[in-house]
Amino acid sequence: MGNYTVGTRRSRLALLQTKSVVDLLTRSKRQPQINILEINSSGDLDVRPLYTFDRKGIFEKEIDQAVIDGYADFAVHSAKDVPTELFSDLTLASVPTRSATNDVLIHSKGLKLNELPSGAVVGTSSLRRAVQLLRMRPELKVKPIRGNIETRIRKVETGVYDAIVLAQAGLNRLGLTKYITERFDIMDFVPAAGQGALALICRKDRLDLLDLLKLVEDPRSRAELEAERNLLSVVEGGCRFPVGVVTLSTKDSNRLTLFVKVFSADGSDQIVVTENGRIEEARNIGLKAGQRLLDEGVKDFSQSWELALKNWNDLL
Repeated sequence: MGNYTVGTRRSRLALLQTKSVVDLLTRSKRQPQINILEINSSGDLDVRPLYTFDRKGIFEKEIDQAVIDGYADFAVHSAKDVPTELFSDLTLASVPTRSATNDVLIHSKGLKLNELPSGAVVGTSSLRRAVQLLRMRPELKVKPIRGNIETRIRKVETGVYDAIVLAQAGLNRLGLTKYITERFDIMDFVPAAGQGALALICRKDRLDLLDLLKLVEDPRSRAELEAERNLLSVVEGGCRFPVGVVTLSTKDSNRLTLFVKVFSADGSDQIVVTENGRIEEARNIGLKAGQRLLDEGVKDFSQSWELALKNWNDLL
């Protein structure tokens, strides 16, 4: 038993994700009582339709601060929004079973990416998605989009955009998979680090809570996320560019395969790295893959991406 408070964003998706974790915890052998504290985040308040790198910190900072200050005992986040460096008082306590990692296309008339007419407008504010779209279909117009998932779908239905690209995991959790036109293969259209995973964050000194949250952890999902986050920890230092990365594992195997793609700003060049190892080596798999990217010159992409981001947003 025990009474706890979990902090979360106010969005419908965030609340559904949090309630799914609360349900897992309350059905565990500890059977705790858990209250949900809804918190506004700076990412939810910023509605400017700009291109961004896959942004970390803007959706979780205020919630994590509430955990540090004691207003909440723990937080539930989309793992892809969580920075590789947490506040020093906090730890990534648990990773439940991961959902789908891939991105999907939504088109009002059911067209797939290769069927879209030249000049079709596709919405995404992720530069990782934008550069992959333009590499595959350079004649499309890719424009930034903001708003929650339901808002973005309405913008397709009303003709503001011809199509949009979203993470399948969010649609799964919201029960909106009927809108999916095409599911992208993760090797062809590489997702963001942590996509589809949830991250449970609490204070390092809450040993009782750490034990509770571990009850809902999936070790394989944890290993995949550790590999991807450690890759980012190597390449993010002083550099900003979109990274596509996914870690593959199977239930009947003790091995992980990390696959990463990084693109130049104009999409003409790419660096591809694959790293393999045992599940218990997840951290080192990510570190080795990150070092290989550095060795192959990935930092050379950073300056061009900073300039491209400014130029693209100046045109909006």
